[in-house]
Amino acid sequence: MGKILSFLLVLVLVISVRGYEEEEQGDSGSGSVSGKELFLLHDTEDVVKTEAGGMKVVKGMTGKFVDKPMHIGFITMEPKSLFIPQYLDSSLIIFIRRGEAKIGSIRNDELVEQQLKTGDIYTIVAGSVFYIENTGEGQRLQIICSIDTSESLHWHAFQSFFIGGGRNPSSILAGFDRKTLSTAFNVSISELEEVMSSPQSGAIVYLSPDSKSPSLWTHFLNLDHHEKKAHLKRLALIGGDDGVSESKIERPRWSLRKLLKSLFVSENEANKDKTGESQEDVYNLYDRNPDFQNNYGWSMAIDETQFKPLNHSGIGVYLVNLTAGSMMAPHINAKASEYGIVLRGSGTIQIVFPNGTLAVNTKVSEGSVFWIPRYFAFCQISSRTGPLEFFGFTTSSQKNNPQFLVGQNSLLQTMFGRELVASFGVKEEVFKKFIYAQHQSTILPTASVAPPDDVNRVILRKEKMVPKVAKKYGNEILMGFE
Repeated sequence: MGKILSFLLVLVLVISVRGYEEEEQGDSGSGSVSGKELFLLHDTEDVVKTEAGGMKVVKGMTGKFVDKPMHIGFITMEPKSLFIPQYLDSSLIIFIRRGEAKIGSIRNDELVEQQLKTGDIYTIVAGSVFYIENTGEGQRLQIICSIDTSESLHWHAFQSFFIGGGRNPSSILAGFDRKTLSTAFNVSISELEEVMSSPQSGAIVYLSPDSKSPSLWTHFLNLDHHEKKAHLKRLALIGGDDGVSESKIERPRWSLRKLLKSLFVSENEANKDKTGESQEDVYNLYDRNPDFQNNYGWSMAIDETQFKPLNHSGIGVYLVNLTAGSMMAPHINAKASEYGIVLRGSGTIQIVFPNGTLAVNTKVSEGSVFWIPRYFAFCQISSRTGPLEFFGFTTSSQKNNPQFLVGQNSLLQTMFGRELVASFGVKEEVFKKFIYAQHQSTILPTASVAPPDDVNRVILRKEKMVPKVAKKYGNEILMGFE
């Protein structure tokens, strides 16, 4: 009887291990992704597409290895364009990849406008009304953003609620009965229809350059911050007794300011600076020194202790640059999953399954989007033809403290002892020589294993690049940008 039970137990263990290996190598919970493609994100969707710009979303994975649902968004805006006011059921962390922007958003029930430049990161919490204006003179605006869907209405999806709008998208205000809405705004039906029946179409629109007949959005955005707040606070903008004529402020009889008054202005004014901007709300990646740097590259990670708004989102940010033929040493993230976007160059990513088998060994290039599940061992290797630079988000805003498996001060060196030696089953002197052979840490020289990248030979600048001098990259195009 005992032999039979032992045999059955062994049989169950064999079946369990075999099934685990098949699941690890063939499926992550999506049911349709091969093992090699498991960690590259290809599911791209156009959520906004107009003549003035667009937004693409690369959908994150689902499954048991996903600790926090996240999508990656790519926003492109032509010069003199506006992403009209809206709010999302998901939080955003915005990274200005290229160009200049002004973002107006509701913070503590007040309108705050923030000027952003290349390298800036900025947060917008779920449910906060915001708009984005491309303020770069003759320059296309490119934004990368994380979309944290943990608060969304539908699992692994996000929803926009537009405040402004015309035919498509429609303002959420358009859904109310006209009589109810006219009563709420204290205007006539005809005055309401003048605003709510606009033929305008598109979530990203051009701001009219025609000063004789500018759009409502142009009227609003052309005011300075003090004028916006003053006019938004006025109680009688239609034929009122405020002493300000319609011609003086050059706007239609029933303006956008009336529409936004109840949305953008609080009765209680907080203590703010004269511009209404808070520099603590913005963090520029290129204005700081790397956390780690050697002859083979540099890296930096931004957590909530350095940029307080990340504490609200629970998401961190990182930026890595590997010189040609270099490697980010094999390591694990014990606190967070990682999403990355290749900004320039090319290379290879290797990821290992928990059962010690190679999950993926694949090439990446500009525009590639990848993700690394929490606890999985991985490394990134730059092509020999030029540096590899990638930016991304982590699913925790706390200090990550990655644990490196190879190199100086690695886990193997820290844990060196007879117990570790015994686990590998080799002689102590052999094992000691093995783990101490690498004298570098974190970023390692790897010319012998770096991919030559015959498919995408791009001549890249060879000078050493650190963030403070890395603001201009040329005219490369990312996958999410047109």
